Amino acid sequence: MTTHTGFTRSLLRLAGDAIARSQREPSLCVVNYHRILARPDPLLDSEPDVAAFRWQMALLAECFHVMPLRAALAALDAGNLPARTVCITFDDGYRSVHELALPVLEEFGLPATVFVTSGHVGRGSMWNDRIIEAVQALPAGALDLSDLGLPRYPLANEADRKRATAGLTEASKYLPPPARAALVERLATLAGTGDAPGLMLTPEMVVDLDRRGVEIGAHTVTHPILTSLDDDAARAEIRNGKQELEALIGKPVRLFAYPNGKAGKDFDARHVAMVREAGFEAAFTTAVGAIGGMADRFQLPRSRPWDKRPLLFGLRLLQWLAQGAPARHEYANRMARLAGSDNAAIR
Repeated sequence: MTTHTGFTRSLLRLAGDAIARSQREPSLCVVNYHRILARPDPLLDSEPDVAAFRWQMALLAECFHVMPLRAALAALDAGNLPARTVCITFDDGYRSVHELALPVLEEFGLPATVFVTSGHVGRGSMWNDRIIEAVQALPAGALDLSDLGLPRYPLANEADRKRATAGLTEASKYLPPPARAALVERLATLAGTGDAPGLMLTPEMVVDLDRRGVEIGAHTVTHPILTSLDDDAARAEIRNGKQELEALIGKPVRLFAYPNGKAGKDFDARHVAMVREAGFEAAFTTAVGAIGGMADRFQLPRSRPWDKRPLLFGLRLLQWLAQGAPARHEYANRMARLAGSDNAAIR
């Protein structure tokens, strides 16, 4: 088993216990991942490779109290949440969760939740991964998409390709789904790439994750930015994603994660209501912070510490626990502005 220094373990445990004693109410952190890489990739440097993921899980096992997500929320409600509680989640439904992350989680006895985009199960790759694959495959020179109102991206080296990938991903994220699909197809045609095979979970992998104790949550059908859809389409994405996963694993899917997850930008009060109406018990954003007892169960924060060293990684989690939950009025104000009414704030 990977271990960390006695100093690191002792410091994180003592500091976490002191934070818990100083708080009026307990709180928990939810960490979030997407892909786990077999080896480092310069165009995916925000994603850990399996070696980094392993030391992170070792640190969580040694220094924190890792709980299943729904059990942690129930303990929070009951007032008996242990100090230093952390929950582990994954978004989108990459097959690397099954192939690379699951063996590590089982090695350390750690529970986790995977929020799956049901429409991508067993089907190629997500649009952002197709952009990465295309940029990797394009010849040296420049990518000129000025006719689409996009910049001209030089492609002389890895740094250029990284900037191009980031720029194209951000520019595509908020396009209407048909326009985004057209841009991705154009890039794939220019690069001579197709739909990258094998990146997403297969139906059998989703079932196996469930049977081995990993909770399956919903993440819509196709991972759209909900605010880019009309209400009927957004409602269908939320409801159908839940139903498709329930049909696959044969049990209720109770947890939801908003695609991209920024309150007031990627989702608003309408979508919070849709998630409630669909029958979910809780929903998660990508806001940074801890979950306290008064947190809106349909706007729960979660994020991932990006620190590359174990001590800083652990201290980041303790910082979030010490700071507590993001201010609820910030969510409310963003949603009210977007909806054009103070009544849009979440109660």
